Amino acid sequence: MTEQSEAVEDWSLPGGPRDRLGETEDIMIAPIVAAAAVPHGKLPFYRHLYAQVLAAIAAGILLGHFYPQIGASMQPLGDAFIKLVRMVIAPVIFLTVTTGIAGMSDLKKFGRVVGKALLYFFVFSTLALVVGLIVSNVLQPGAGMHINPATLDTKAVNTYAAQAHDASVVGFLMNIIPSTIIGSFADGNVLQIILFAVLFGLALGRIGEPAARLVDIIDNFLQGMFGIVRMVMALAPIGAFGAIAFTIGKYGLGSLASYGRLMLCVYLTSILFVFGALGAVARVCRVSLWSYLRYIREEILVTFGTASTESVLPQMLVKLEQAGCPRPIVGLVLPAGYTFNADGTSIYLTMAAIFVAQAMNIHLTFYEQLQILAVLVLTSKGSAGVAGAGFVTLAATLASMGKIPVSGLVLLLGVDRLLNEARAITNLIGNGLATIAVARWENAFDDVKWRAASGDQTRAAGSSATVKLADVSADNQS
Repeated sequence: MTEQSEAVEDWSLPGGPRDRLGETEDIMIAPIVAAAAVPHGKLPFYRHLYAQVLAAIAAGILLGHFYPQIGASMQPLGDAFIKLVRMVIAPVIFLTVTTGIAGMSDLKKFGRVVGKALLYFFVFSTLALVVGLIVSNVLQPGAGMHINPATLDTKAVNTYAAQAHDASVVGFLMNIIPSTIIGSFADGNVLQIILFAVLFGLALGRIGEPAARLVDIIDNFLQGMFGIVRMVMALAPIGAFGAIAFTIGKYGLGSLASYGRLMLCVYLTSILFVFGALGAVARVCRVSLWSYLRYIREEILVTFGTASTESVLPQMLVKLEQAGCPRPIVGLVLPAGYTFNADGTSIYLTMAAIFVAQAMNIHLTFYEQLQILAVLVLTSKGSAGVAGAGFVTLAATLASMGKIPVSGLVLLLGVDRLLNEARAITNLIGNGLATIAVARWENAFDDVKWRAASGDQTRAAGSSATVKLADVSADNQS
């Protein structure tokens, strides 16, 4: 790495074909990586995945608006695409984490990375909760609605209220341990899969050279799984079209007007968080936020269309490694962040709780709002992995407070699906930057790979100038 302006700690995987994701012959394992490798202007605009997804989203919005019944019937297209992606998530995470951990030259790095990642997750998820609380108090999205709790039909939220009783920190920690290995893969429980992969990788690492052949086989299996990801991602425009057509067809653009203030608050706060808090993280990590957003633009559009970050997890693993993050860090930080670092969801949780209180004319003191914040710090982790986790978290929080009726969640049912996009995109951007931040924190981030993948020419020029000045200084001293 002669172009590097600073030393990068060795996170390479010793022996065997461990670093294939960085080689030219394997760039085609994901469409976006292939597009990044092709010189600018070589591919027509319509051949790029982001252009196809953008066109599909526009077509889905038009279909859902003008032909709502037909649009609502497109739901199977979006659901089928997400199911195809979920089909490969479990093996991709297991194989990525296993090969990464098994190839660590120093297993102490594992504990260091986990500690730094959890610290980062706690700080920024809490910051997102605070930002949501502040903005909801300033803009007051629920003011003036004057909802009488007695008039609300609670049948629709009874399921979430029941699940809230099971959403505890102890229950969450116990759920990390799988009853059976096969069961964790069948259920797609990410944390259980990560736990097993970490233990298996540590075991292979302790065996050492005798296990090298098995690690090579697992690595080859991983390349095959990424080949499946490449095929599945070719269907991303169809999935985005079906999902967005269903959303607009079922809920209609009229929902945007009736809940306009809440939607504006959530989207505006998410944008401010990305360009404020996460922009500061990018600056500290010495990467351009715009270059990063441009680099993952396909994933952002697919996430917007499907309202799901799961739909882009496999290719985000590839892209972050291609952009200079070591595989062990990518495999540990990114999947764990899907559970522990949901910045967009955290913003929504505090805003939704305050919105319900404002809509019902319930005055909350400063102390009571701090109590909501403290409870959400815990319940937002305790309900992770539960179906409808956002509503379960809110139900558990409101139930613990006793002042805001849980029935108030009914007010959010009609608009929740329309807010999913903002939450999912913010979660995606935040977890990708978290991975880069931990890699930089470990002094393991490869600036040369980053510049080659992202096209961050401004940073490249500055870095090259630094290298040249260092060379000139060395020549003068000699």
